[in-house]
Amino acid sequence: MNKKLYILGIRGVPAQHGGFETFAEKLCLFLVARGWDVTVYCQEEGAGAKWESVWSGVKRIHIPVRQNGALGTVVFDFLATCDALKHQGLFLTLGYNTAVFNLMQRVWRQVNIINMDGIEWKRGKWGRIAKSWFWLNERIGCWGGSHLVADHPKIFEHLATRVSKQKITMIPYGGDEINTANVNLLGVYGLEPHKFSVIIARPEPENSFVEMVRAFSSQRRNHKLVVLGNFSPDVNPYHQKVMADASDEVIFPGAIYNTAIVQALRFYCRFYLHGHRVGGTNPSLVEALGAGCAVIAHDNHFNRWVAGPGAVYFNDEKDCAVVLDNLLPDEEVYFKMKNSSRVRFNERFRWEQILQEYEDLLFKWYPSDLEFK
Repeated sequence: MNKKLYILGIRGVPAQHGGFETFAEKLCLFLVARGWDVTVYCQEEGAGAKWESVWSGVKRIHIPVRQNGALGTVVFDFLATCDALKHQGLFLTLGYNTAVFNLMQRVWRQVNIINMDGIEWKRGKWGRIAKSWFWLNERIGCWGGSHLVADHPKIFEHLATRVSKQKITMIPYGGDEINTANVNLLGVYGLEPHKFSVIIARPEPENSFVEMVRAFSSQRRNHKLVVLGNFSPDVNPYHQKVMADASDEVIFPGAIYNTAIVQALRFYCRFYLHGHRVGGTNPSLVEALGAGCAVIAHDNHFNRWVAGPGAVYFNDEKDCAVVLDNLLPDEEVYFKMKNSSRVRFNERFRWEQILQEYEDLLFKWYPSDLEFK
């Protein structure tokens, strides 16, 4: 009989919503090819009974919910966890935001591995109630999970203040290596290869958008900065500020979900600017390394471990402006940075390596007679 794995905590596969979904898709296909029986819970809009389908050999249990936004996600996670109690096998929960529901799995003595993601309750975008909810669920996830996965050494250290190190395995996020891209896709945005730099992130204060955009716009660059992300300046004051502070050399094309276009923007950009100040292994930064981007990143221990010594780091707006002043015309350093990114990517972030580490962990925790710990 094939080993059974049930994946909770995401909206579903194939990936449409972000890093965890992309990881789940990669892991599912990898495990199915190796004989695993994999089931993923998928969130659907609307009402009615659950239904099942199969995608690329992956079983999917679709659960419709009437609620939208964060409330809809909470309701879906609750219903998915309740359904999971009916099944036998190994369970993998991606994220701890509703770990309180996973306590039911502990009571049922199911083996549930939880990927603890980042330190969500430290993010500046959340209010006091949301931060309290995330803080509480982080504690519950640490206690209630059979085993924990940290995606970064600093996340491992953080979790080790909650539980013993023996209960945690560090496995980072992975990425695909990009060695070519369609240059013609740049024309839609009026771009030429290596004559633009790019930011790809959610436009939140903790991701340093204002600092990077103002640093770039501090003088005429004869260079473009492409800022990808969902901007709503009419309703979001922070988005309004970012766009108001931008020079006419900054382009805001919105969020782009076409993989080929995003790959072309990464592959042909001069610099990839990464302003994240909190979090673990950021998927977008890993993907930039895989595309051989020369990386300019905010200086913190999360980014330094991922991008390595070959990237260049900044602390604030003034610092970022100086970095851009120095690096934009320096061809020699630019090519050294690109080569360093590929070296770092191949050292630690290839999907083949990451997915094998996950399968090894799943095998370790699979035995049906394993007692809950």
